[in-house]
Amino acid sequence: MKFNYDFLGIGDITVDNFIRVEQADVHADKKGEHLKICLSFADKVPYEESIYVPAVGNASNAAVAAARLGLKSALMTNLGDDLNGLECIKALQQEEVETQLIAIRKSKKTNLHYVLWYKDDRTILVKHENYDYKLYDFDSPRWVYLSSLGRQSLPFHQELEKYFEEHDEIKLAFQPGTFQMELGWKVLEGIYKRSDLFFCNKEESQRILGTKEEDIRKLLKEVSNLGPKTAVITDGVNGAYSYDGKEILFMRPYPDPKPPLQRTGAGDAFSSTFTVAIALGKSVREAMMWAPINPMSVVQKIGSQAGLLTRKELEEYLAKAPADYKPEVIG
Repeated sequence: MKFNYDFLGIGDITVDNFIRVEQADVHADKKGEHLKICLSFADKVPYEESIYVPAVGNASNAAVAAARLGLKSALMTNLGDDLNGLECIKALQQEEVETQLIAIRKSKKTNLHYVLWYKDDRTILVKHENYDYKLYDFDSPRWVYLSSLGRQSLPFHQELEKYFEEHDEIKLAFQPGTFQMELGWKVLEGIYKRSDLFFCNKEESQRILGTKEEDIRKLLKEVSNLGPKTAVITDGVNGAYSYDGKEILFMRPYPDPKPPLQRTGAGDAFSSTFTVAIALGKSVREAMMWAPINPMSVVQKIGSQAGLLTRKELEEYLAKAPADYKPEVIG
């Protein structure tokens, strides 16, 4: 069967249940390194609201972003045969994301995450259901966007690696999730080397490399040495950096029209928009200008997809960007 997709997201999908917390405190741990959110123990803790958001997750968010930006987009994932699964299918179809490669697993639940939303940030309680990952022939999409998969997915990664070897015409973008980073880059060495684009944030790059290095220039080059043709490291409100083997670029965030409502999905929006720009024939420099615009919009809405822009909307923001909104060569 010929699918002729421009963009295929591969990764776990979930339902996010946002719980907006009113009363909490944030403290550093004993080492002063990591922040912890604290709620009253053995007490009734009030919350402001609960919001149900289906069909999210790194790969799903990317597939929706690609569809809104005009690509023929699809998703390969697993769902349970439950109401949450049906809601995910419905949401994807409304976004014109093709669902033919989604497997409905009998007697399984759909992934459900709880998002503790406090002020403008979130802490996510996650659980990946134990799916039997199977690789289906997905033809030759122009781009595959591979991201977060569950702990039992190593054999699936090995099948994917072989599939990519047999279809060298497919371009690959890799945004590793938690388990993929826990496996270590050596276990997924073939995926890293096969990647045309690679995305992570600064803290994730340190975790992948097993280093406390703070200089993003050095981190970029070390990630690039793992194999990706172009490596991109984001650093939240501090901006983003790319290295294509020739030059290191720094790109500042697109100016926020007002303080962020919440930050869920900002990283996915950046990575997927960068990938779409490259898929549309843009240069790395142009992609670095496109990529921060969608996160700016996403953080103004609840959830990781509501703020994703159409290509027309994105280009309008680009047209009215400040004169100094452009990449800076820093290495």
